[in-house]
Amino acid sequence: MESIVTETPVALSFDLTAATKHLAERDERLKRLIEETTPFQLKIEAAQSPYETLIEAVTHQSISGKAAATIFGRVKALSSSGGIPTPEEMLKLRKPALRKAGLSGAKILAMKDLAQKTIDGVVPTLEQAQKLSDEELVKRLVSVRGIGAWTVEMFLIFRLGRPDVLPIHDLGVKKGWSITYGKRRMPKPKELLAFGERWRPYRTIASWYMWRACQRAGNAAMRKIRPARARKPHQRPKPKRPTRNRARR
Repeated sequence: MESIVTETPVALSFDLTAATKHLAERDERLKRLIEETTPFQLKIEAAQSPYETLIEAVTHQSISGKAAATIFGRVKALSSSGGIPTPEEMLKLRKPALRKAGLSGAKILAMKDLAQKTIDGVVPTLEQAQKLSDEELVKRLVSVRGIGAWTVEMFLIFRLGRPDVLPIHDLGVKKGWSITYGKRRMPKPKELLAFGERWRPYRTIASWYMWRACQRAGNAAMRKIRPARARKPHQRPKPKRPTRNRARR
């Protein structure tokens, strides 16, 4: 999460004072966290189109930030402009060239699918994205190969500044919740989703404070939090053996 945050503040689309007041009135633990930590401040990179954002996100999947930056630089070098290849350029780029840049086969397929869906209009422009609902954006963007809900949620928060996004699969949000509410285990996604209803329509702000809770607690406290308890498979009772009536002697 932190790797995509820069020093460029967002012009918030909501009243922050009203939002924090709303959250404090509905959640005593969150109220205490708001009072004791840094005031909410959303910072993002310069606005990019969903296509550009997701090309970069695919590059960063499952590798270190340093390695991803090197590979991303090589991918941009394949463009005629030296920037992110346009969707049309991406479709024309041959797989060996992209492989040589450091991309895996799965990432190449994801980028080409992203390029095609951008040309087809499934992936919107930035101007179109700003007018679409969170639900519609998630629906469209997760249809791209290799793009999951978490990546789209980070785009909604850190590129569009949407106020009501709750990343229920985010490790930092889950651990921050456990720290804030004194739990030994992380919540299951459905549990966190249900709990987060009290935070509507400002779940982004609440999530931000969960990340702050992690920072304040430190790595030692974070390591003590266990994964959510796995659900035990339902076991059917063993059928009883039929009893035979013994013949009377």
